[in-house]
Amino acid sequence: MSYKSNSLKQLALQKFRKNFWGVFSFYFLILVGLVSIFAYVVAPDNSRYANQMHLSIHSKKPGFKVTMLTIPSQFKTEQNTLSKLFFGKKNADTEVPISEYRIDDEVLVYREYATDGLEGVVKTLQVKSFPHEDVSSFIEEKSFLFGTDKYGRDLLSRVLVGARISFFIGFVAVFISLLIGVLMGSLAGYFGGRVDAIIMWLINVTWSIPTLLLVIAITLALGKGFWQVFIAVGLTMWVEVARVVRGQIISAKEMQYVTAARALGFSDFRIISKHILPNIMAPVIVISAANFAAAILIESGLSFLGIGAQPPMASWGAMIKDHYNYIILGKPYLAIIPGLCIMSLVMAFMLIGNALRDALDVKT
Repeated sequence: MSYKSNSLKQLALQKFRKNFWGVFSFYFLILVGLVSIFAYVVAPDNSRYANQMHLSIHSKKPGFKVTMLTIPSQFKTEQNTLSKLFFGKKNADTEVPISEYRIDDEVLVYREYATDGLEGVVKTLQVKSFPHEDVSSFIEEKSFLFGTDKYGRDLLSRVLVGARISFFIGFVAVFISLLIGVLMGSLAGYFGGRVDAIIMWLINVTWSIPTLLLVIAITLALGKGFWQVFIAVGLTMWVEVARVVRGQIISAKEMQYVTAARALGFSDFRIISKHILPNIMAPVIVISAANFAAAILIESGLSFLGIGAQPPMASWGAMIKDHYNYIILGKPYLAIIPGLCIMSLVMAFMLIGNALRDALDVKT
């Protein structure tokens, strides 16, 4: 005899599975998360920040191919496997786009790649400069699926590596906002009175300041950088969580199970953490999904303004900032591709938020 659980958790999970766009967004976010973690494994340019520049092939269209000569460096870089996997390869070798080459008497003669019908400079290199005599192994045809940016960097690699910032800022910002928002909202809703008045005053003051200006102020106070942006965005998003938690606790603290917990002599901390919060987390989960999307947009805006992730770190917002003027120069894909990435990631979080709202709605 099989037993089918009719718990609220199981019912919510069943309703979520029936939502096509919610399930699709869930798997899409898992894919983006895996790409973010292992970006340097799948990126064609696995150098740190995918920052291998080739100015002679800048702003090339998607699908561009060129012959690339790799000149080994005399300096050895020591790096372990985990560092290469998660932070990219410290590449000291020099890559040179070439149009033709030949080997004459232990001398490699090659012509550098040039655009607009120009002829590149002819240069020579001793074959003994390479670790072994098979020079052809250092010459290969490279394809740029998304083309190259204005510095000649592989745009696909920059997009893949840039996904890490946009994806993980959502997690860090939501974690900080939940940590502060749930604490402040719980204190305000449960104790009321003067505690509620003080916390609500703080919430209203924080909410009255435009989000972008507040983030800019916090970022300037903490300094420009990667983690500073994460913290700044998180510190500005807790007010919405606090208001939701406060309202839910005000309603829940009059329920019979809370009265029974008080009669049993449980502490206020246990009543809030063990009895009230588990029963009001549904709307908090939904607003957290919306905050994911908001954090991504705020970070992109900060990077566009030059306050977010600093060069040479890859960021979708910074990529749009570097190439937005190319929209009118006949190469709009340089700004449109990272823009579509931001749009798709934000849309996925919004769709999964809507699916969670429908699944956790007890009235349906």
